[in-house]
Amino acid sequence: MSNIPMQRGQQWLKSLLELTGISTEIRGSVETPHSLEEDSPAIDSYWLTIDETNLTPEQIGVLIGADGSVLDAIQYLANSTLNINQSEGEQASYTVELNGYRVKRQAEIQAIAEAVAVQVRSTGQEVEIRSLSSAERRFVHTLFQELTDIETFSRGKEPHRHLVVRPVGFEP
Repeated sequence: MSNIPMQRGQQWLKSLLELTGISTEIRGSVETPHSLEEDSPAIDSYWLTIDETNLTPEQIGVLIGADGSVLDAIQYLANSTLNINQSEGEQASYTVELNGYRVKRQAEIQAIAEAVAVQVRSTGQEVEIRSLSSAERRFVHTLFQELTDIETFSRGKEPHRHLVVRPVGFEP
């Protein structure tokens, strides 16, 4: 596996931050890709971690934003910009991390998803999860992908799009 996409991501993010007056290092790591579908190759996934060592608490707060909105926007730009003109096989997925925000948020979302799964199984009704970014909705879809008794889908249009979890074969 080539680390060229990771190096491109690190350099892109470092340059973006420098444009905002923030000079810091970007650590890159590879997340082991896996695909549940045999005919669909797994996309390479890279974590780009902003080194917060020399950042002030205010800078960290601004870069994360309310409910992670700025970090989500940076991540969206990274994925859009770095995958332009890349063939499907050369595209990569980038997760931008700062101060452990993504790791903490994924744990929160996983706990919410597990509680919703229990609720759906016990009531037999669909449950909507609101206030998730598109990346967070995708994370929940992935969590439930292997379950045979629960299905997920997104409903609505941005910025009011939300995730629906329901029993397989649910009829409203």
